[in-house]
Amino acid sequence: MREISEKEIIEVVKTMCIDANRQLPKDVTLAIDRAYQCEDSDLGKETLGILKENASLAYETLTPICQDTGMVCAFVEIGQDVHVQGSLEGAINEGVRLGYQEGYLRKSVVNDPLFDRKNTTDNTPAIITYDIVEGDQLKIIIAPKGFGSENMCQTKMLKPSDGVQGVKDFVLKVVEDAGPNPCPPIVIGVGIGGSFDRVALLSKKAMLREIGTHHEDERYAALEDELLTMVNDLGIGPAGYGGKTTALSLNIETYPTHIAGMPVAVSICCHVARHKEVIL
Repeated sequence: MREISEKEIIEVVKTMCIDANRQLPKDVTLAIDRAYQCEDSDLGKETLGILKENASLAYETLTPICQDTGMVCAFVEIGQDVHVQGSLEGAINEGVRLGYQEGYLRKSVVNDPLFDRKNTTDNTPAIITYDIVEGDQLKIIIAPKGFGSENMCQTKMLKPSDGVQGVKDFVLKVVEDAGPNPCPPIVIGVGIGGSFDRVALLSKKAMLREIGTHHEDERYAALEDELLTMVNDLGIGPAGYGGKTTALSLNIETYPTHIAGMPVAVSICCHVARHKEVIL
């Protein structure tokens, strides 16, 4: 049994919260660079140039890439041979609290969703998803998610008879409904299968997958490419000003489902697509 201290987790999460809000992930940076070279629209190209400059300034001046520093989504894979000394959930939330305070990041979490809506003042609690896996490692992904794009996400329970075309129609509808609101170019995750609750998680994990990677099943890999082309053909473009760069990527994650259903979820993220990963 491997021991990992609560203190170590706190420090790691704190650093990831700060760094994720100040630095674009490398795959996102490369995707924006490629889009800038390929964009035909003058206004779209100018907008992509501004996004590149903004990211550089954030990195150089140690300031947030965006004023909305998000609600922290934490994805935790804990090996069955790992023992955390103390509270794992408490350590993650303490790391978030310290990261948002010491990093001077905007606190955006309210204590009650409907009635009180009082700011918790430290951006906690985080939304934490746990997976028990084999081994003696602890993997933590921190993804601060802004709600300009989160509000554009949708889930739908399709019928099996809706088939591939039904999935295509729904994904395109979600992107069209979103329009310029999620600050395109966007990063899209599509979940297919599982249940009502699982499919949304699948879509968010797909959204965080490295840009340029594909589903292991070649049929879904081909669908990823087709859907990305269809999304970019909508012409929404960077910041909604028009152009062929509406999305930087579109990834799909799948899970077995019931014979009577075909759940589909679409997670949308702005171009920032903040996330950091650490394995302890």
